[in-house]
Amino acid sequence: MSKNSNGGSSVQRYQESSYDPVRWLNLMVSEPYYLFHLLVFFSYIPVRCSAFQILDPARNSFLLKREIQVFVAYCVLTVVKIVRTESWESFIQDTLLFAKIFLTAIALVMDYHLALWYALAFLVIHIIAQQPPYEGLGSSNHLTPLQLESLLTEGNTSRFWLVEFRAFSTTACVCTSSFFPELSITYSNTNLSFGTIDLGLFPNAAERFGISLGSLNQLPVYILFENAVEVARFPEFDSEPYVFGPTITKISAVCYL
Repeated sequence: MSKNSNGGSSVQRYQESSYDPVRWLNLMVSEPYYLFHLLVFFSYIPVRCSAFQILDPARNSFLLKREIQVFVAYCVLTVVKIVRTESWESFIQDTLLFAKIFLTAIALVMDYHLALWYALAFLVIHIIAQQPPYEGLGSSNHLTPLQLESLLTEGNTSRFWLVEFRAFSTTACVCTSSFFPELSITYSNTNLSFGTIDLGLFPNAAERFGISLGSLNQLPVYILFENAVEVARFPEFDSEPYVFGPTITKISAVCYL
């Protein structure tokens, strides 16, 4: 497939908006998922100050050493994730996971009751809040199943349609939510159009397009249509269900095109 002639500058603008620190700071205070995590993390400051007054000097020294070790380990893992990450959504999810593990471990050194409290707090956040996906569309279109069938059968639009079927209740779809908009900006042209269908909103569409909702870990699914006929999909049909879905990366998505 040929690239859009304005793809380079469009992708650059897209990446600048994706990595805009102001946008992420705004998300940190406006999205419950991020806000709750920040409140729990910063609660360690008054807890630590109180512990400093209560614990004996030897225990404080031991705790300080463990805090330094945890901080160094967290920084190393964060640097590794920055180098290897393909999306900010994936990077933030992983770094938050590291922070939760390390904070709970430090709390366990201080007092196991405190560690249980942090574990319970993170469990509650996991239940009541969800990490927000990337909200940009790029050059793709949000479609309903009826709109997609209409576009495919009318035949007066693009020859090819690449459609992403996703559900933001799954971690993989959230972490890869920025891939499809970037691909659509780069490769969209008169012959190739991009669309997305949210199976969380339209679960009945899954059976129509041969997608099993019993294995949501296989989402997202990408299907390429040529003149209303499916010619390829990724991941392909598999008679044996995955325990963990196939890894979706930018490289695999580009190779698919």
